[in-house]
Amino acid sequence: MKDTPWDHGLRVTAEADGLVGHAGAVLLRKLADQAGLTAALGPALARAGKSPLVDRGIALVSMAVAIVLGATSMNDIALLAHHAPVLGAEPSDTTVRRTLELAGPRTLDKAARVRARVRAHVWSLIAATPAGFPWLAVAGKLLAGWLVIDMDATLITAHSGKQGAAPTWKKGYGFHPLGAWLANTTESLAMLLRPGNAGSNTFADHAAVLTAAIRQIPARMRTRLLVRVDGAGASHELISHLLSLASRRRTVLFTCGWMITQASDEQAIRLLPAAAWQAAVDQDGAVQEDKHVAEITHLLSRAAGWPAGLRWIVRRTKPSRRQMRNLTAFERATGWRYSIIVTNIPAAGGIPGVPGSHHAQFIDVLHREHAVVEDRVRTAKAMGLRNLPSKTWTVNCGWVLAASIAADLSAWCRLLGLYDQEDLKDAEPDTLRYRLLSLPARLVRHARARVLKISRTWPWKEAFLACWQRLCALPEPA
Repeated sequence: MKDTPWDHGLRVTAEADGLVGHAGAVLLRKLADQAGLTAALGPALARAGKSPLVDRGIALVSMAVAIVLGATSMNDIALLAHHAPVLGAEPSDTTVRRTLELAGPRTLDKAARVRARVRAHVWSLIAATPAGFPWLAVAGKLLAGWLVIDMDATLITAHSGKQGAAPTWKKGYGFHPLGAWLANTTESLAMLLRPGNAGSNTFADHAAVLTAAIRQIPARMRTRLLVRVDGAGASHELISHLLSLASRRRTVLFTCGWMITQASDEQAIRLLPAAAWQAAVDQDGAVQEDKHVAEITHLLSRAAGWPAGLRWIVRRTKPSRRQMRNLTAFERATGWRYSIIVTNIPAAGGIPGVPGSHHAQFIDVLHREHAVVEDRVRTAKAMGLRNLPSKTWTVNCGWVLAASIAADLSAWCRLLGLYDQEDLKDAEPDTLRYRLLSLPARLVRHARARVLKISRTWPWKEAFLACWQRLCALPEPA
């Protein structure tokens, strides 16, 4: 065709040598090795009397690296076999499967201890970068010194019969894992694989995941924690448990969604005087005149049945057309849609070190920031959790572990190597792959050295080189 002359005289062959695709794999593997993760996972996965050809720590990290690159099954580890001249012998899919088959409760506990130890080292490195440790800013207020844990569950569809798969509350079929992420760094702190029919507000599961998440945080940084849970996960037991986590050395604050299920909730809202409603604010601190917030703690009759120190904040917004059909009679009568938050942020003083954080407007926007957990769920599914690859429950538990490690490697790579790259420091998986991880390279040998050459015309070549140099310069753990 005259309009597409680009392919005239073009011939495609498969005869080139020394080419390396997805060269960004070297960044992730270098990071895992330099941080001590690869070496530490080997003993945690070791079995007496077994001497695999490929160290199991390397096998698990290699699978995590492949997941960051876009792998969706164990067979996709073949991509890293292409990197053998650079990374050395990579595990086969059979080796990966045998490694993931070890993911019983004891092995998962050992792996969690390794991850916590390595995380403590990595956080000290992050704090030493020019950007420093990432503290959250909410409504223009910096939560310096506070770590924010977001909990949420999601659904994973199973397209075939798999061990543990079950009907879900959305009338699908598959799994219902529950996870906890650190909002500061976007790391995946804990993930519990559950059958599809697991409850959204099962206390035992929430307590187990929250405990595992806190254990992932270095002991020196557990003194100020803020936990956010949506209404689907709320329960009397969970709130009592959250209150019990505080001690003389540790402050634990939380915000939790509150299901409006009793007439007493609407009665408390009905008793609010018009002057009690205050304009809400958005994430940047700008006033939202069409949305309002008020506190109903003193009007809520069933507050007496809950532990002391709790506060209830109500928010009202104009319902959208889609929400109209789900409004209660009270909401239709008032023309507003209501939602309630329960929190233990004290009315006197608020969050220590954060002036003005006791106001209902700030608590409202702080809890609404919990919506970022949907981004964490989405990125988790973009890195291995969209589908569980095995018919076996234990192997899928191992896959969830590999996906969690992949999320950590992606976060650490940005925080340690790309902190000053405006278009990459907060990049999501697809963007990171497209711009940095999937670039091609050529491996050449010169003077007994190997050189991985990337294109001089690649738009993000400087970011790649800077990231590599920074990761190479990281001090190894003591």
